[in-house]
Amino acid sequence: MESVGFLGLGKMGTAMATRLLGAGCSLTVWNRSSDKTEILVQNGANLAASPAELANSVDIVITMLSNDAVTEAIYQGNDGLLSGDIKDKLFIDMSTLRPSTVSLLADNAQNKGASFIDAPVSGTVTPAEKGQLLVLCGAKAGDLIRARPVLDILSRRIIHAGPVGQGALLKLVVNLPLAVYWGSLAEALTMGARGGLNLELMLNTIQDSSAALAVLPLKTPQILGQSASVAFDVAGMQKDLNSMLNSGQDHGIPMPITTGTLTSYDAAAAGGLGAEDAVEIISFLMEHAGSQQNDKED
Repeated sequence: MESVGFLGLGKMGTAMATRLLGAGCSLTVWNRSSDKTEILVQNGANLAASPAELANSVDIVITMLSNDAVTEAIYQGNDGLLSGDIKDKLFIDMSTLRPSTVSLLADNAQNKGASFIDAPVSGTVTPAEKGQLLVLCGAKAGDLIRARPVLDILSRRIIHAGPVGQGALLKLVVNLPLAVYWGSLAEALTMGARGGLNLELMLNTIQDSSAALAVLPLKTPQILGQSASVAFDVAGMQKDLNSMLNSGQDHGIPMPITTGTLTSYDAAAAGGLGAEDAVEIISFLMEHAGSQQNDKED
């Protein structure tokens, strides 16, 4: 198997890099906060001093970064991934980015003789640890064949959405209904609660109905205030919703529901919930339901 470099060791990135290391990959890592590399290095990974050094030392580079601006800086900045001789390298970006950002990075990599794949994932830390992610890939067929031995370690399924950029677009398509669902669920539960219905009864009923979502049973304890784990935070959902609106604008599509949903997540983040799990939008909206109308009436 070709040697692999991994940049971006947040919760997801660490889980994915650990999975690769455990599968026997020759792994080199780099992260802006170097302390996050320590456990991986202790377990056998090599440590690069910079993105450029990492790209120079491996065959395949995986990035799993927080947003478009950070990703562009890591690829294109001084001592960035694309700053050296990258001919014949394969770059796999697994972040959730705007398709326009992916296209820019891919063009710049390809202009220097490298290959580029966008391969964002659907799934959280636990599936990442188990190699059960759903990978949504935009790539040339030959590049995907080359990437598969690595992606197979991380995934339960790889969907080839089309050429570069299509994986990023498909990821936004997947995430948008989920963002809207939590907001609409909050309004439904608020309506029922104000009318006297028990919250747990409503959630159990929804789970047994056509309004059920596969992830809802896993999130129900959190909605009921019985747990507080963070799989995907409010700030991340904000970022994705902005990317969705950007893509809609690129295609001339009005997106009023998405716009309204972003307003709710913006309010939750402003209320101090940016680092909390995105499902906390439900408790936030239930708590603040009617407050804006009351302010207007006052």
